[in-house]
Amino acid sequence: MDVSMVWRQWLARHDRVRDALPAVPLIVVAVSATAVGESSWHEPRWQEAVWSGLSCLPLVVRSRWPLPVALVTLATGLTLMALVPDAAMAPAAGLVALYTLAALGSRRTAWTVGLAAAVAITGLHAATHAESVVGGAGLLQLDFAIAATALGRAVRNRRDHLAEARARVVRAENAQEAEARRRVCEERVRIARDLHDVVAHHITLVNAQAGVAHHLMRANPDQAFEALAHIKDNSRAALDELRATVGLLRRPDDAPGARAPIPRLADLDALAGGLRAGGLSVHVSRTGNSAPQAPATELTAYRIVQEALTNTHKHASATRATVTLEYGLHTLRVTVTDDGRPGAPQGPGAGHGLIGMRERATAIGGTVTAGPRPEGGFQVVADLPLSLAPATV
Repeated sequence: MDVSMVWRQWLARHDRVRDALPAVPLIVVAVSATAVGESSWHEPRWQEAVWSGLSCLPLVVRSRWPLPVALVTLATGLTLMALVPDAAMAPAAGLVALYTLAALGSRRTAWTVGLAAAVAITGLHAATHAESVVGGAGLLQLDFAIAATALGRAVRNRRDHLAEARARVVRAENAQEAEARRRVCEERVRIARDLHDVVAHHITLVNAQAGVAHHLMRANPDQAFEALAHIKDNSRAALDELRATVGLLRRPDDAPGARAPIPRLADLDALAGGLRAGGLSVHVSRTGNSAPQAPATELTAYRIVQEALTNTHKHASATRATVTLEYGLHTLRVTVTDDGRPGAPQGPGAGHGLIGMRERATAIGGTVTAGPRPEGGFQVVADLPLSLAPATV
């Protein structure tokens, strides 16, 4: 570790020592200044040196009480200037206190005290030396006080800018982490919806067809064999869709064969055929101009139809369902109705399914409404945008 860094860390832990450090060179210079004659060295003027040392004592607590220390040291320095006009180091401790006040206190307080001290020091120097206030020596005293205040404010501003920059970095990092967590959560919900839709639909069909096959195994082996064939087809379709869902999680450099095609609206007829084999009559109709739509819209519409028909087959005790795709200018309306008996329970599975439908539609800017029809049965209506706005970064 760097020695200077170790030293700074040690001073940060011992603030009293850090505050007292400027007093050491000030006392040494004050003693030396009183021992300098016109042509030779002589014994220091100890009273003046002791007075200068006493004026430096408050600096030990300058970081804790910057304003009181500045006032005390300035008052002591001005008193020494009045009693000993030739004391060169009289206001030195006050200048250090002014710097500390400017670096730690408010800007208004720092400049008020700094300007008042500059005027007082300049005026007192001019009065005790019978010089003009605007003389060179007087202006030098003025410059020292203003420079000490300005230097303290510059250090304070730099420190504030660094703190603000660090805060911005922390906020940016927190925002990135929050955004990453949000995206992970959304991705988990999306994958859960996909898995729910795929598994619930196909397992429902397999269960229904297995029941048909079991019922007909002795009475009508040919129909039982046909039901078993449908079970095979639906289980294969389930595996294909699960492979497609898992394929979304693969890396971009995976082999193309590792990915299965994502279901589209053109696959609704095959979906309806599988349900017909399970005993539910499904009719699919399309109205309007079938304009190209975003892949996300097609997948969402397919999943909503799939989930609605699965709920109908499982919970509504329906024998017939209708799927209508209405293509508008900017939206696609998907309507799924069935003839289930009024008040038929939707069940827990349907409840989660309806939540998933709404989440899917909301994710692309659409809406879903669902509820029983007055004439009987259940209806699901989804309004989905045909094109999606580009995501903003």
